[in-house]
Amino acid sequence: MAEPDPCPSTAPRVFGPTSQAEPFPQTPVSRHSPSLPNPSGAWPPHPTPSRTQTQTLREERLAERQRTLGLGTQKERLLDDLTLEGVSRYMQSERSAGIPDFRSPSTGLYANLEKYRLPYPEAIFEIGYFKKHPEPFFALAKELYPGQFKPTACHYFLRLLKEKGLLLRCYTQNIDTLERVAGLEPEDLVEAHGTFYISHCVSPVCRREYTLGWMKEKIFSEVTPKCEKCQSLVKPDIVFFGESLPARFFSCMQSDFLKVDLLIIMGTSLQVQPFASLICKAPLSTPRLLINKEKTGQTDPFLGMMMGLGGGMDFDSKKAYRDVAWLGDCDQGCLALADLLGWKKELEDLIRKEHARIDAESGSGSPNPTTSASPRTSPPPAKEEARAVEAEEPQ
Repeated sequence: MAEPDPCPSTAPRVFGPTSQAEPFPQTPVSRHSPSLPNPSGAWPPHPTPSRTQTQTLREERLAERQRTLGLGTQKERLLDDLTLEGVSRYMQSERSAGIPDFRSPSTGLYANLEKYRLPYPEAIFEIGYFKKHPEPFFALAKELYPGQFKPTACHYFLRLLKEKGLLLRCYTQNIDTLERVAGLEPEDLVEAHGTFYISHCVSPVCRREYTLGWMKEKIFSEVTPKCEKCQSLVKPDIVFFGESLPARFFSCMQSDFLKVDLLIIMGTSLQVQPFASLICKAPLSTPRLLINKEKTGQTDPFLGMMMGLGGGMDFDSKKAYRDVAWLGDCDQGCLALADLLGWKKELEDLIRKEHARIDAESGSGSPNPTTSASPRTSPPPAKEEARAVEAEEPQ
């Protein structure tokens, strides 16, 4: 009996940001490669082409790929311009929250942790250090905790992609759950570095599960969270240094990147592996749009080949044919793309409506109110939130 697809999807063919991101046409991309001159795979007979002939052939193939995105015919869709406008036309042809980079030692958040005398800033996110000294992490978590910030334009742009049937998956490095607050469902997301949404006891023989509200009560009471069953530490399901990425990251990656028609990358340095290598998983015929404050992901071709990471992004060379960089604030980039797609008013109205709803639910009109983790439901009372995930006792 065939096993079910761990990441089933329907018609949408889109990726979004970082991201905090994934994208788009409703018509699937043809998977057929141009016919090879020797289908048998055998080496060609002598005489072999001269170096000049080989170079000419490569140039002709590159020119054809630039015109047709490698789809084999000029009659299929085109990325006629390597600009944001070109991407918007490609999409149409088919149919800032203020959160600091919490892992960066340069942020002001680390200044608040000096009293803990960390051996080095990154130790706060190392699993071994956390198990011995959890206090610095939970002090930082109070500053970063979900509900302190509202989703921004780029989060709601993802929501629009989903509503229009264009979002295949959002791969995000963020742990703040703002994609969920903006209206994406768990099946829409691959939270590569984990999430605050669920927490677990760190004991391998217990692993009791706790919800967002339970953890929030402990953190804001400045009480180190301890398991109600075994008194071990309870840790949010975010990925610390020294821990493996969620299994969902790898299972979805295997299926999603065979289907993606347009890859949107937003707000990431593309320096942390294996997340950074996702950009190389998309087919060579798939356009890639970077919305970021600076160009990134430009791996040296030789180094990329040696490390098995592909050639990375190529925005500026004469061979560039599918990569587009829009440099600036991610929210402004999403608004600009929405404007070109004719969605700007719809996006702005959605932001106003959702922010008003969040303010009403929190009883606050402040720019960064405390919000529930879900756009639809509030967390249940803390006393009812512990759910046991029992493990077999060792024999």
